[in-house]
Amino acid sequence: MVNFIDEAVEQFAHDHTKPESDLFRRLRDETFAEMSFPGMQVGRIEGRFLKMLVRLTGARRILEIGMFTGYSALMMAEGLPDDGCLITCDVDPKAEAIGRRYFNESPDGHKIEIRKGPALETIKTLAGPIDMVFIDADKSNYSNYYEACLPLVRPGGLIVADNVLWSGQVLNPESVDDHAIVAFDKLVQADPRVENVCLTVRDGMMLAWKRS
Repeated sequence: MVNFIDEAVEQFAHDHTKPESDLFRRLRDETFAEMSFPGMQVGRIEGRFLKMLVRLTGARRILEIGMFTGYSALMMAEGLPDDGCLITCDVDPKAEAIGRRYFNESPDGHKIEIRKGPALETIKTLAGPIDMVFIDADKSNYSNYYEACLPLVRPGGLIVADNVLWSGQVLNPESVDDHAIVAFDKLVQADPRVENVCLTVRDGMMLAWKRS
């Protein structure tokens, strides 16, 4: 991910967001030490924002598509009530193993259920209602994930997608992933089933609130 927001402004926002705990710092450090593309991990600002969304929506059941090493899952799990549930999907066994260790260490880890395998197959096994969905996986399937999840989301529920500005490449799409993100953004923007806002948080976040 290319940082296209002024670095000083980004640092100011980071410094004025509630700090992460030692558990999250260690998870971040291990991710950067062990994973090939550590920038895929959400950071303090986006993690805290996701946790805030969980609390503001009163979510009790969350679906995450793209766990990576588990930073975002743990942040959202912190915002859930003790009997809440977060189902997270991933296909990378190395990332899953790292995440599982930190889930086991966290007092909120019991709220997280890992589903290994293609997320579209996992979604087929789920029943609604789901309160919140976080999409942060392979970009070519963003529109497919959205269409598969929306029927499961309760009225008034929320779909959140990461990387929707794609390091600014949405302005001049060239690669397959560039065009997939642009197509997803247009899909949500034109969908009468939701009310949406596209935010310039980190690499861009799309929020789609399902209408009643």
